[in-house]
Amino acid sequence: MMIGNGGHSKVVQEMVARQGEYKVHAIVDDKYQSEEIVDGIVYAPLTSIHRILEKEMKVVVAIGSNMVRKHVVRKLKLPGERYLTVIDPTAVVSNSATVGNGTVVMPKAVINADAHIHDHCIINTGAVIEHDNSVWDYSHISPQATLTGNVTIDEGVHIGAAVTIIPGVKVGEWSIIGAGATVIRSVPAHSKAVGTPARIIDRGLGVVKDIM
Repeated sequence: MMIGNGGHSKVVQEMVARQGEYKVHAIVDDKYQSEEIVDGIVYAPLTSIHRILEKEMKVVVAIGSNMVRKHVVRKLKLPGERYLTVIDPTAVVSNSATVGNGTVVMPKAVINADAHIHDHCIINTGAVIEHDNSVWDYSHISPQATLTGNVTIDEGVHIGAAVTIIPGVKVGEWSIIGAGATVIRSVPAHSKAVGTPARIIDRGLGVVKDIM
């Protein structure tokens, strides 16, 4: 089952098809007012999830927003093993790296030795996660971003496209790094940083308590 049917979901659906091990049985999104079947796939609103979800079915929360992804997972209350980890065949993942439940690793991404990607993350197209990195739940590493060695990305962080983060830096939870930035020092939680070198332009970014 695919939850969400926006642009991010379209890419994930194609990745699942390329893997060949699974096929999409249902797509749920609130853009649908009622249930319908098209070409063997069930399209339905979010309220239909538990009625459609079969015992052996795997789930991917294919939603680009980190916060929405977290809220959907919390509402579903499914065990971690019910979520499918999707790794595109063109991605390179070290045998010593780990990739968590529900995480998607997009085409031509690289995850190197002893990197740990936790649950429900997005490692987008061409992103590089170097050795000994930790990327925590619900984070999004955008296309062509590079995390060099020993970088820590806390929960819910959004790393913009083509960002470079130097070794040993930590980005605190729910922070945002703007596209093209070069991060040379750690960024506190709930902050926004932009530029080269990156500078903090906003602190105390609010976290929506309940948006579902």
